[in-house]
Amino acid sequence: MKPFIVMDIVKKARELDDVIHLEVGEPDLLPPPKVKEAAIEAINQNRFYYTQSSGLDELKEKIAMHYKIFYDVEVNPKNIIITTGTSTAFLIAFYFAKKIATPTPGYPCYSNFALLEKKEFIKISTTFADYKLDINRLNDISFDTLLISSPNNPTGTTLSSRDLERICDFCKSNNKLLISDELYHGLVYEDDYTTALKFNKEAIIINGFSKYFCMPGFRVGWMIVPDSLIREAEIIAQNILISAPTISQYAALNAFDYDYLKEIKEEFQKRRDFLYNALKDIFNIAKANGAFYLWCDISKYSNNSLEFANELLYKAKVAITPGVDFGDFNNFIRIAYVKNIDELKEAVGRIKEFLGKRRLKKML
Repeated sequence: MKPFIVMDIVKKARELDDVIHLEVGEPDLLPPPKVKEAAIEAINQNRFYYTQSSGLDELKEKIAMHYKIFYDVEVNPKNIIITTGTSTAFLIAFYFAKKIATPTPGYPCYSNFALLEKKEFIKISTTFADYKLDINRLNDISFDTLLISSPNNPTGTTLSSRDLERICDFCKSNNKLLISDELYHGLVYEDDYTTALKFNKEAIIINGFSKYFCMPGFRVGWMIVPDSLIREAEIIAQNILISAPTISQYAALNAFDYDYLKEIKEEFQKRRDFLYNALKDIFNIAKANGAFYLWCDISKYSNNSLEFANELLYKAKVAITPGVDFGDFNNFIRIAYVKNIDELKEAVGRIKEFLGKRRLKKML
């Protein structure tokens, strides 16, 4: 199993002073105000017991309501399982797969989850232009499960509603299980997107409270499974979860503050616009329509992303994620705009100074 390199970067960066942390995908903004109040209330009321393995009924009902409000999609709460973050959701979902195909680059833990469960994992290459999955290629690949993520980590690229519908139609027509990672929904800076559930009722949908809701340490997520998989998914949850953290579930009941969440989205969009404009003449950057990442081509400066990331950390005190963490992408880095614009301005200055010295050194 390969290490999750960004976590090694985090460890090294925290041992240094004055580092600007743009490496880990963790929002720096606070969750909706009533989340904290609900957590404190749960503690004061001694709610330390397990919930049922599929999660609090009240929270499942809130999530179902969220799908109606956000996507105009009806979801039965009984099809929802509350998980410990999204990681255990993927472990449950992968149980139903044999050969998993997914576009690359993608979240590093996907392949490790597949390896852990001894599932075959097939990476489908995409191009820098838009990292869009070429549906025509799927006919030439042997697989039973398609895993998609939109917005994508690390690129920040998104699937339009039309592209998503075509993918869903392919999976339905060819009897393929579709797993849709929608963790960064809400943090999409164009309106043309929706949940895969709108077009494919047999898909497994995975989402959580870590990103858009700014609750990473609460470790609470959810998955929506079709009727045919509910009982088996619950049994797996009983064994690997017992239940998601009880206090976190009560806190999450108050996460759906849409006025506050609108401000969260607007703040990240401002950061994206600033950072993209500040770096576009330095790096070739993928079009980031969502999440909070820029995927940057560093081939002008290095073909060793880990070496580049370490140099940037120790010489400029800016922590980023090397592209090699996401597969065979040694000419890329991922920058997470999870700091305020003043800190991003400082980081840009440090990066420019670092690159200026690095080029000068190579010329001498």
